[in-house]
Amino acid sequence: MNELRASLCSGPQLGLCYMYPAPGVIERIAPDWDWVWVDGQHGELGYADVLAAVRACNLSLRPAIVRVPGHDAGAIGKALDTLADGLMVPMVDTADQARAIVQAAKFPPLGSRSFGGRRPIDRLGRSYAHADIEQPLLICQIETPMGLQNVDEIAAVEGVDALFFGPDDMRLRAGLPMDQPLPVGYFDEALHTVIQAAQKHRKFAGGVFGAPQSLVQAVELGYRLIVATGDVMLLSQGSTNKATEMREALGNKKGAAGIDSPY
Repeated sequence: MNELRASLCSGPQLGLCYMYPAPGVIERIAPDWDWVWVDGQHGELGYADVLAAVRACNLSLRPAIVRVPGHDAGAIGKALDTLADGLMVPMVDTADQARAIVQAAKFPPLGSRSFGGRRPIDRLGRSYAHADIEQPLLICQIETPMGLQNVDEIAAVEGVDALFFGPDDMRLRAGLPMDQPLPVGYFDEALHTVIQAAQKHRKFAGGVFGAPQSLVQAVELGYRLIVATGDVMLLSQGSTNKATEMREALGNKKGAAGIDSPY
């Protein structure tokens, strides 16, 4: 966890989003990336899948940041008991919500997280909750107009370590079609607002920036925790590209050999 913070201080960290319950994917391709976003909100992952994913990240020597489905304190504690390096919480709209999340995610005296996680104790011993042990990074997602309006107050909450801009829910609430490109520069003002709040309160900022141009823009603004792609995108694009390549190579040669089908 100290290494994750140090890496973010040194420069942008490119992450892989993981949504399908196949930890072999992490073992195979996580070394290409700086960290792994284990999506327990929208991914097809139950608790056992999240635990397996964090273990695969440990094996691959890559930090794991787990996104939980919501603000439930029990789910937050359970996700942290996987020994994830960070926790991401969606739809954080107010400072009061952020303070409640801190209570669930941080050990006393800052919060009220329950002690007793099986994996932390097995790996680190019973001292894992001591004050001199770095606690997991706590990341609040800013993905609604209300969250954006209150982002400075959210960033000011002690125990919040990072802000993560979520564009999809923002565009959904703006009435924009989800299957069409956004107008150029549509989120520029929002991105500036989030990074300004993060820098003012000495917090990290992150987001999903899958195109090279948007990545460069975000890094120039000061964003560090970057999701660059994911297993879904790599699988679908790789399959489509390979199928297209092979069909183009085949061209008009389908059936040219004159072999009768046995069916």
